[in-house]
Amino acid sequence: MIQVDVNNDQVRIRLDEDRLREAVRVILRDASVSRGEISLAIVDDATICELHGKYLGEAEPTDVLSFALERGEHSLDGEVIVSAETAEVTSRWYGWAAEDELLLYVIHGTLHLVGYDDATPPQKAEMRERESAYLAHFGLRVPQEDASQIDPDLA
Repeated sequence: MIQVDVNNDQVRIRLDEDRLREAVRVILRDASVSRGEISLAIVDDATICELHGKYLGEAEPTDVLSFALERGEHSLDGEVIVSAETAEVTSRWYGWAAEDELLLYVIHGTLHLVGYDDATPPQKAEMRERESAYLAHFGLRVPQEDASQIDPDLA
């Protein structure tokens, strides 16, 4: 059994916790993970900035952090932490709902938990392909970036 605990520590975005839990469970199932516990935290930029600095040495906001705490052949315990504030701002760049941007962050973080990376161009391409597939599960497509909408101070 896979338990997904959602801790909503923000008020900016209305959450569909069931959709977020389903995204985590679908990804884990596809990765042959049949048992585990995933903690999903939705926080503000101040909180994610603090955690980003503490654990990765970069004291700046980011969209998602993920930590695999314990892995077995078919088990996984981990944490995915996403910033609702960043999702709200970034969603405007792409012209889609902040809730959908947040779902993308949950998908991205969970893919990291199961072993996907995005450090190299081929890895990044594979990650984007997987993100698109999981967004399609929810009837969503990754919107195309309109560079004219991006605030250069935030990019």
